[in-house]
Amino acid sequence: MLPAGQIGQAPATRCCSESGDERKNVEEKSDIYIAALVGNEQVSEGTDIGDLPSYVSAFIEKEVGNDLKSLKKLDKLIEQMTEGKMQLEEQVLTISSEIPKRIQSALKNAEESELFLKQFLEQETHLFSSINSHLLTAQPWMEDLGAMINQIEEIERHLAYLKWISQIEELSDNIQQYLMTNNVPEAASTLVCMAELDIKLQESSCTHLLSFMRATVKFWHKILKDKLTSDFEEILAQLHWPFIAPPQSQTVGLSRPASSPEIHSKLETLFCQLLKLQTSDELFTEPKQLSEKYSLPASSSVILPIQIMLTPLQKRFRYHFRGNRQTNVISKPEWYLAQVLLWIGNHTEFLDEKIQPILDKVGSSVNARLEFSRGLMMLVLEKLAADIPCLLYDDNLFCHLVDEVLLFERELHSVHGYPGTFANCLHILSEETCFQRWLTVERKFALQKMDSALSSEAAWISQYKDITDVDEMKVPDCAETFMTLLLVITDRYKNLPTASRKLQFLELQKDLVDDFRIRLTQVMKEETRASLGFRYSAILNAVNYISTVLADWADNVFFLQLQQAALEVFAENNTLSKLELGQLASMESSVFDNMINLLERLKHDMLTRQVDHVFREVKDAAKLYGKERWLSLPSQSEQAVMSLSSSACPLLLTLRDRLLQLEQQLCISLFKIFWQMLAEKLDIYIYQEIILANHFNEGGASQLQFDMTRNLFPLFSHYCKRPENYFKHVKEACIVLNLNIGSALLLKDVLQSASGQPPATAALNEVGIYKLAQQDVEILLNLRTNWPNTGK
Repeated sequence: MLPAGQIGQAPATRCCSESGDERKNVEEKSDIYIAALVGNEQVSEGTDIGDLPSYVSAFIEKEVGNDLKSLKKLDKLIEQMTEGKMQLEEQVLTISSEIPKRIQSALKNAEESELFLKQFLEQETHLFSSINSHLLTAQPWMEDLGAMINQIEEIERHLAYLKWISQIEELSDNIQQYLMTNNVPEAASTLVCMAELDIKLQESSCTHLLSFMRATVKFWHKILKDKLTSDFEEILAQLHWPFIAPPQSQTVGLSRPASSPEIHSKLETLFCQLLKLQTSDELFTEPKQLSEKYSLPASSSVILPIQIMLTPLQKRFRYHFRGNRQTNVISKPEWYLAQVLLWIGNHTEFLDEKIQPILDKVGSSVNARLEFSRGLMMLVLEKLAADIPCLLYDDNLFCHLVDEVLLFERELHSVHGYPGTFANCLHILSEETCFQRWLTVERKFALQKMDSALSSEAAWISQYKDITDVDEMKVPDCAETFMTLLLVITDRYKNLPTASRKLQFLELQKDLVDDFRIRLTQVMKEETRASLGFRYSAILNAVNYISTVLADWADNVFFLQLQQAALEVFAENNTLSKLELGQLASMESSVFDNMINLLERLKHDMLTRQVDHVFREVKDAAKLYGKERWLSLPSQSEQAVMSLSSSACPLLLTLRDRLLQLEQQLCISLFKIFWQMLAEKLDIYIYQEIILANHFNEGGASQLQFDMTRNLFPLFSHYCKRPENYFKHVKEACIVLNLNIGSALLLKDVLQSASGQPPATAALNEVGIYKLAQQDVEILLNLRTNWPNTGK
């Protein structure tokens, strides 16, 4: 066996003449070979050579050990080592012979590359000088060619210019020929092509060409429009247009002419031809627009044939409602508003049956009736814009104008289907100056109506007091009038075009609610001394009604949309905390929450005051009952019939009378809260001031139970099925005081032996005690005097 040192050194000795890289490679191979010999031991690159003997010794120890029989493996190991050594030597010799060849090949390639590079540089120098020489020679040619190209481009532009002029003149000649042969439809179609060319040329910088094109289009447009308008007006005259008479007369007028189908055929032809002129007409006719301060929605011009149909009505409108005519009265806006509605109604049937089919036939999306209404609406908007500044500071006239405009808008939308997205009168009323005046007037008249409602003799009387089914809420007249006022205000502003304007009206409504609440509070304070009086209860009913209605409105779609709009405004202005914004966004709160909370607080205060008043009266009436001789009353067996304690009569009579009185004065929901609050206070009072303040013999306990279960509890049985559940202290106290002696002794022992333990609770529940604590039951048991004498 070779020594470990020789195994590690032999390869290294043969590699000593190699370069550093080759030596490192051989050392790596040697290490790998040794690792193979050592088995699973890892001898990696960089391992210290001095450590190799220990690795080899460990390997031999592992393979041979102390077992002499293992020496048989030595021959096999020597063979493996010899074979590995030969393989490594072959690899070293191969590497040593290949590297010089590679170096020589790389040097040869580098020399060839250097030669090629020199050749390329020589060629580049030659080409550079040739190109420079060629450029100098070609420079005059390039200058001449550039000048020729510029001339060609100029000629092409002139040619294109002449082509446009030729095309315009050709179209113009065609229109002239069509008109000479009375072929108006083709002339109109050709004019459409010319108008489309005009539109295409708008981006051109050829101002003279544009002017020529526009002048030519305008020339033929005027000729065609005048001719077609004249023919169209003639046909309309034959149809008795416009229809000033009611619709019933129209039918007769339309069916009277014998040539009606022929007239309608001509109407359709002329309508279609005029419709073709729409493109060119829009080039010269800008739609009438009111001042930008009115923020009218953008809209296109009314189509040309409808414009012509509107012309006689526009003349009539301006004649009657402008200037010094007797029909132009600024205090009578209903005159011109009603006239426009009448005209729309009179022409609806004709537009739907005769004009709309023509539009549908040519594939137009225009609605004839809405287009007609839109044209008339512009007359109304112009009239309003002119009149409003004249009456802005006359409250009565301005309020009357707003009322009439809102009525007009309602009928226009509901009856004639005019879309809210079109320009309408509310855009005029939404102009800043006019709108602020509207808010001021609305507030002024609302406050006047509130004052009138509160000062009326019937202010606190319900209109439906004699109708039981309707009068569940027992709403006083002033509260119903006020909520009707708020509802009317909502109807007046809910169709406003912008959410910001609606929110301003919502703030007005909230201010009015708060103002009305303050007035109710003031009246309530005047009635505080008579808190059980009719007027005080009426005020309480009014507060409850307003709060209930506002809570219902909070779930209305319209107010939910306003809440979303308000959320966006608040988020932009950072006027609310993140918590409040989150509540609004999640619908946990509503736009009326603040008002509802204030009203609910007022309602609770008023109810508490009534409950306290009745409770004081009942307490005064119960003084004698509390002083009853409970220790000396005869037992139930000693009485033929149990009867009510005479000292309890004032208490029960007072309680009965007040319950009946307030049941008649308060609405159902309020009275329910009232009697439950009163029952709770009575329960505590009787328990603490009467029961715990006395001792009871058997007769006293029986009498107390009879008075409570057969007389007090039944007073409340009209309002619920189990009134004793509202007197749990009294009911359970009576149970404890009336337990038979055996049960009472047993219960007492259980309570004393199982203080605070589940057995005590189970024992209490077994006898019907759920409300009272264990200590309370022990106190009640000690109030009994009928314990047997046990000698203790």
